[in-house]
Formats: sequence, structure tokens, C-alpha cells
Amino acid sequence: MHSDMTPYLQATPVIEADDPMVAAFAKESAGDAMDPKTRAVHLYYAVRDGIRYDPYSIDLSVAGLKAGATLATRRGWCVAKAILLTACCRALGIPARLGFADVRNHLSTARMREMMKTDVFYWHGYTSIFINTAWVKATPAFNIELCQRFNIIPLEFDGLHDSLYHPFDLAGNRHMEYLDHRGEFADIPIDAIRKTFIREYMPDSDWQKGDFDREVTAETSGRASK
Repeated sequence: MHSDMTPYLQATPVIEADDPMVAAFAKESAGDAMDPKTRAVHLYYAVRDGIRYDPYSIDLSVAGLKAGATLATRRGWCVAKAILLTACCRALGIPARLGFADVRNHLSTARMREMMKTDVFYWHGYTSIFINTAWVKATPAFNIELCQRFNIIPLEFDGLHDSLYHPFDLAGNRHMEYLDHRGEFADIPIDAIRKTFIREYMPDSDWQKGDFDREVTAETSGRASK
């Protein structure tokens, strides 16, 4: 392994590659596969479908973003799921890093648009995995049940090609549009993400009070009961 891959193999306070629960989940998900590509593919589907996508579970603290926290609750938003996948890869000795992009989500709900005042999702998170000789993007955000419910084409991952959001859904409607790529990082740039969210989505005081969390929890519960 090249020395420049060291930052993408290390555990961090958020990317808990050395957490026993994360390591056990990674080992179990990889199964008997030995080659990095197959292991990475198994990890991708374990996180994609084993962790429920919840866009209202945002917690921009170290404790809230920890891979172990997402694994414990079995739910998380795109960044949290990307962190968990990154941690699982590193736990098995596969270099991985966090990637971010701004995307326009044409299928956001009315409540989300009212809350966010925009259909742009800043700092959308994905995982970039080094397999053989190349970095490959993997986006484990939307679990298969969610895709089926909202008529979205599930994102597959073969370890060879980038797994990125489709521009259209199964009915031909606009789905996702990539606006800006923010780069790929060895660890999560929490301060930069927090500043963007406060500027684009809510005042600093409202964010610190946690009003957003209470509102979105109520909306999630209502949706689940339908």
C-alpha cells in the first residue's frame, strides 16, 4: 500500500474504523470475500439497505456523525451513511474517503422545501473507495425500499464504475442534478458544512436551539404512519 494512502486508512473521531461494533459489522457484511472489490461491493449494499435513509436525522456534531452512532440507530442522512461506509472500508484495510457535492433534488417534499427554502442540497455526501488502482465513487444514501416507494432507480455499485444519482426517475421526471463538486476528504469538514447549513438553511440561533430537529422528527413520524 502506498504511503499516501495512510490518511484514508486511519480511524478518526467520526470515521470510527477502530470501533468494535463498526469492525464487526464490516466483517460480517463482507462475508467470505477476500478481494477488496467484492468486499467493497458487499459493504456498499449492507449500508445502502441496512441503514434507513432519513434526511431529518442531521446532527452536525462529532457525536451525532460518528459511524457507530449511525450503526446503532440504523438510520442516517447521506453524510452519515457515507461516513459509515467509509469507516467499514477502512476497518477492512480498504482506503476510503468522503466526497461531497451540491445537488438539486427535484423530488424534495413540500415540507422539506418549506424548511430549507430551496431544492438545493448542499454538501451531499458519498464515499470514494480506492479499489485496485482507481478511486470509485459510491453513494449508499437511498435504501431499496425508499427507491421503490418513490419510483427512483436504485443506485447499484459494482466496484468498477461510479455510483452517482440518476438525473431522472423511472417515470422520466427530473430527479437529481449535480451543481458543484466540493472535493474529497480524509475526514469530514464539519465546520465548513455547519457554516453552509446555517447560511443557507437556518439562522445560527435556531440551529443551536435544535428547533429543526424537533420539527423534522414530527414530520418523519407522520410520514411513517401513513
